[in-house]
Amino acid sequence: MSRHVAVFGMGNVGSTVAHQLILNGHVDELTLFDTNEAKVKADALDFEDAMSNLNHSVKINVNDQAALKSAEVIVSALGNIGLIGGDNPDRFGELKHNREQVKKVGQTIKESGFSGVLVVITNPNDAICNLYQEVIGLAKEKVIGTGTLLDSARLQRAVGKLFDVHPKSVQGYSLGEHGDSQFVAWSTVKVMGQSIYKLLEKVDFSLEDVDQETRDGGYVVFSGKKYTNYGITAAADRLVDAVLSDSHEELPVSNYREEYGTYLSYPAIVGKAGIVKQSQLDLTEEELAKLQNSADTIKEKSKVED
Repeated sequence: MSRHVAVFGMGNVGSTVAHQLILNGHVDELTLFDTNEAKVKADALDFEDAMSNLNHSVKINVNDQAALKSAEVIVSALGNIGLIGGDNPDRFGELKHNREQVKKVGQTIKESGFSGVLVVITNPNDAICNLYQEVIGLAKEKVIGTGTLLDSARLQRAVGKLFDVHPKSVQGYSLGEHGDSQFVAWSTVKVMGQSIYKLLEKVDFSLEDVDQETRDGGYVVFSGKKYTNYGITAAADRLVDAVLSDSHEELPVSNYREEYGTYLSYPAIVGKAGIVKQSQLDLTEEELAKLQNSADTIKEKSKVED
């Protein structure tokens, strides 16, 4: 079976995701969807023009609903980032607009007979995962949000700079909502295998400041160029590849946690079946309280915006 991925929404994020999947050689077939037909056709032609200078070839389809049935992964990159607000940005600002788009796209996906894994980038990420799962009727483990996979990367970047090491030398997670109620689970953070708590006396920095930097990283990027695309694309590409390659990699993604009654970010093993197994972290009482608060926030904000 060819590695077939479909992308809905060819804006700043969706087009960059499609480009990354092609450049990294992670797909054999790519089906692109957008209501702006001129834009999506232009992207498709641009991608095809790149093939002669790549080491692999990718079949490109445009707005082909019938092709969805054979897709292994669908990526939802719908959105209008301008709706998150100005001085006090909030990802839930996109909910009203994106809810209507998701209902339409979800119905299209359902009618196509798609049975693969849905990877959700669309914000507010956790609430949109809940909505997609309800509309399409896929098993909960087959709907996965990028969640705090990006926020955890921001954490690794920030801590790595403090200790002058590569971000990959930092392990640890930001958990909960991909939004304002997320938090760094410091009990999970290690630098080159050592607990962050043991290293605090060697480097003078505030855990609260790093937590804030992790949470606000996306807004800093947005304030500079009015959209984000590279960081989230790397996260989405990694997640899609984990599904296609059946890697069984542990990733902090938005997945449905029965004990919290909602999608939220918590590490899980990802493979071809979607969420293969949910991890169980040994969190502190304070972290468990923050996670519960994040779950409550997701559910409450989703309800308020109905």
